[in-house]
Amino acid sequence: MNKEMSFQLSWSHYLQLMRIENTNERNFYEIEAVKSNWSVRTLQRQYNSSLYERLALSKDKSDILRLSIEGNIIAKPQDIIKQPTVLEFLGIEEKAKYVESDLESAIIDKLQKFLLEMGKGYLFEARQKRFTFNEDNFYVDLVTYNRLLHCYVLIDLKVDKLTHQDIGQMQMYVNYYDRYEKLDTENPTIGILLCKEKNDALVEITLPKDVNIYASEYKLYLPDKKVLQDKLKEWIDEEYDN
Repeated sequence: MNKEMSFQLSWSHYLQLMRIENTNERNFYEIEAVKSNWSVRTLQRQYNSSLYERLALSKDKSDILRLSIEGNIIAKPQDIIKQPTVLEFLGIEEKAKYVESDLESAIIDKLQKFLLEMGKGYLFEARQKRFTFNEDNFYVDLVTYNRLLHCYVLIDLKVDKLTHQDIGQMQMYVNYYDRYEKLDTENPTIGILLCKEKNDALVEITLPKDVNIYASEYKLYLPDKKVLQDKLKEWIDEEYDN
């Protein structure tokens, strides 16, 4: 166990942690459980949803080791992105036919769990937040605020494959909030597209560099932990080979 974190959790927490074989992964969950005051049930859910692997796969390779030393430190927009975002708690069947309003309603019904999945520092402001520009009305699916990053985080839901129109629309939302809603003391707005199928190349070619817009696939079931572990190991091995 992490010496600095010793005995700050219940015995039931440590029973769960001792079952994690990978030292770096075990240290990460111990740090996060202490800092975020996770219950045993939350610790189990975060482990079963492969939070460590999902965060690691969303970071630069140089930042992966920091997870086991410091936990997930929220210092820049990329720190709040997971690949994928896991929404198994919504209770929507993967094969069922559903539309974006169904997904949105399910999220609102399980808002506390959704904000926990999104990460640290999230505050919920509104759903279907309307703003008017040149007499046209636009609606942002979910408006949140991250108190650690001191900025708005706009979330748009897409139940189909992500398109360049979706990306352009989010860019317009972000631009509007930066120009008309953001205070001078706040950081630039972040846009997150939660989609069933993302395309990194499409996002890269559609958006200018250094823009705070990110796409994250969502899953309505717990991911296969072994698959994510193998993917992470392969990714790290490639770095060392280079």
